[in-house]
Amino acid sequence: MLCKGEVATVDRLRRYLFPPVCLVCGGEGQARLDCCLPCEAELPVLPGRCRRCGLELARDVEVCGRCAMAMPSFAAAWPAFGYRGVIERLVQRFKFHGDLAAGRLLADLMARRLADLGAPWPDLLVPVPLHPRRSWQRGYNQAALLCRDLARHCGGLPWLEALRRVRATAVQSELPAERRGGNVRGAFELARLPGPPRTVVLVDDVMTTGATLDECARVLRSAGVARVEVWVAARA
Repeated sequence: MLCKGEVATVDRLRRYLFPPVCLVCGGEGQARLDCCLPCEAELPVLPGRCRRCGLELARDVEVCGRCAMAMPSFAAAWPAFGYRGVIERLVQRFKFHGDLAAGRLLADLMARRLADLGAPWPDLLVPVPLHPRRSWQRGYNQAALLCRDLARHCGGLPWLEALRRVRATAVQSELPAERRGGNVRGAFELARLPGPPRTVVLVDDVMTTGATLDECARVLRSAGVARVEVWVAARA
C-alpha cells in the first residue's frame, strides 16, 4: 500500500502525463476539472429561482405562481444551471451521444454549484429511473451515472436505484406541458427503500415541467419518506 507522500507523487505524475483538457473547447482544463476558466465563466447560472420548483426567475422566491396553484410533491428543487449554452451541449453529448466524460464533468460542475448554493445533503440520493427498454437502447441511465458521481463528490453519500419505471411512456419533451403529468402518472413504483430515510434527493439531468420528478416524489412520499428534494443539472 502506498503511503500518503507516495500517493501525492503518483497524483502529480498522473496530472503531468495526462493534463486536464477542457471538454467544452479542447483547451487546457483546470486541476481536477475538465473545464477551462473561460468556459466555466460562461456557465448559465440562474439569476433567481422558485425555491419550490426551481423555475428560473429574476430573483429568488419561496413559491412561484405556478406552485401556489398546485404544489409539487417535492419540497425544494436545486437546479445547478439553466438549460442553454455550455450546459445544454454537455447534456446532449452525455444523454444522446454516449459521451460519458461529459457526464462526469456535469456531475463535477453540479457538485460545485450546489455547494455554492448551500444545498443541504440528504440521507439518500435516488436517480430517476428509465424504462428497461429505453435503458437497453441507450446503454445506461444518465441519471444513475450522475447520481453515482454526485455521491462521490458529496463525501460518499449513499445512493440507491430505489425506483423502477413500470410503464413505457411517450418522451416527455415531445408532449405539450399539459399532457406531461398524465403521461407519467402511475409509471413508477418503489423497487426497494431501506428505512425509509427521512430525506431523499431525486437526481436527474434536466427538469422542464417537473412532472416526472413530481410523480417520483409522490411514490417516495407514499412509501414514508418525510421530505423529497430535487437536484438537476439544468432547469429548462
